[in-house]
Amino acid sequence: MINKRLLIKNLLAHNNENSFYDKKRQLNLHSKEGKGKFLKHICALSNSNPFNNSYIVVGVEDDDNEIVGDDFFDDSRIQNLVNAYLENPPKITYDNIPFPNLPKEKVVGLVTIKPKNKVSFFKKNIYTIFTGATFIRIGSNTQPTEEKISASKSNVETVISIENNSRNSIQHTLDGVLDFITVRHKDLDNQYQVFKENFVVCWAGKKNVVRNETYYSRVDIELVNEQIKLFYSNQDEVIVSYDEDSFTITEYVKLGLNDKTSYYPLEKLTFYFYDNGYYKMETQMLFEPPQYNKKLLHHIYNSVLITIEKLHKNKEVPEMEVLRIPHTLMICYLNDFREAKHKLIEAKSVLKAYKNPLAYIYFKESLRILRKMKYN
Repeated sequence: MINKRLLIKNLLAHNNENSFYDKKRQLNLHSKEGKGKFLKHICALSNSNPFNNSYIVVGVEDDDNEIVGDDFFDDSRIQNLVNAYLENPPKITYDNIPFPNLPKEKVVGLVTIKPKNKVSFFKKNIYTIFTGATFIRIGSNTQPTEEKISASKSNVETVISIENNSRNSIQHTLDGVLDFITVRHKDLDNQYQVFKENFVVCWAGKKNVVRNETYYSRVDIELVNEQIKLFYSNQDEVIVSYDEDSFTITEYVKLGLNDKTSYYPLEKLTFYFYDNGYYKMETQMLFEPPQYNKKLLHHIYNSVLITIEKLHKNKEVPEMEVLRIPHTLMICYLNDFREAKHKLIEAKSVLKAYKNPLAYIYFKESLRILRKMKYN
């Protein structure tokens, strides 16, 4: 079992970017430009590594390898994005890896691209990339190519060596559990559970019992063996359940207009553990967005657009009106106001710069929910 934190350290220590790994300061998957660049690198790394894993490390400065972290990214449907644009798409995973020097809401992202024996190419246009385009890695550069790509085993030994040097140990696991419980989350209710004698899951949160049901907020959940953060949120409420073979996280979101809000089940995420040291993840979308009177929504939607315009002009706006912008635009979009999502993305700069950081947190939360629904 590979310790993903060690793997990232070993990738960064190996040398600069090369034909089997790339590094990024952050990913931007809510714009066509960001999606296009990400897919281009996936295509190139896959084509250049048909016999070994290849990687993208997210949350690292390009010049000096400083680990600065990025936001927790929990979109398991990133595979659907790859499948939508690439012919012969590789299988990929995205893991969130906590590091001791980072704030608890920041992680390093690790994209793992599995080997395959067919050449990937774009099957439809995106941004400046056209249908039929294919890419390869030459050193640290991603380049288009029109020539036939020959299978190469040049990276196999190096990648296997790096992965073998990143294997987990009992000490790493114990240190991880103790750090989670006694250092990072000593102020929260925390627990751990062992599955199949191989897997240790730790979780922590603020416990709230409602009608005999235990909810957690400020939730952090990790698979300690691989140093993977399974779930993180400062906002959502979740229910945790488990048996001897599985661990389930059911996520709820608080939505509503004005002061009338309710909790809605968003998604159920289940991890299944097996005796052979293998585990798999399954997700089930539960979300049924609230529906509202269209006449009322038109009034609220126009009011939000006026508030955004005031923010762009640096005019004074009541804080509560600003904090309501992301969730209100999301509700409008889910009620068939098709331009509401674009208006939300356009408001990113003013929400990020706003004095109360909750405005930007709510923005990211709203986009995360919309992304989940799009790729579902």
